[in-house]
Amino acid sequence: MEIKSVSDAVAFSEEKMKKNAIFDSQHLFYDTYCLLPGQSQKVHAHEGSDKVYYVLSGTGHFTVGEEERDLGEGDAVIARAGDPHGVSNEGAENLILLVTMAPRPS
Repeated sequence: MEIKSVSDAVAFSEEKMKKNAIFDSQHLFYDTYCLLPGQSQKVHAHEGSDKVYYVLSGTGHFTVGEEERDLGEGDAVIARAGDPHGVSNEGAENLILLVTMAPRPS
């Protein structure tokens, strides 16, 4: 059984949003995304993969398709294959997300 501590995958970078792998396979990835205030992931799309963002702490400003919403701790949102999506940390607190995507993009 492969077990990892999510807290071990929490790390930030002053330069840009930091992606930290928890589990990675040819079928999916399961990461933390760590954003300091003012950092963001630009809006982009994956034609063949769904992505789920789950907010562990902080508040993120999410774009999925034509919609934008602020989501906080305990909220999750899905960007289905082909939907433009991204996230920004417009608050004063650090933002920590659990992110999974399947199938893993090539």
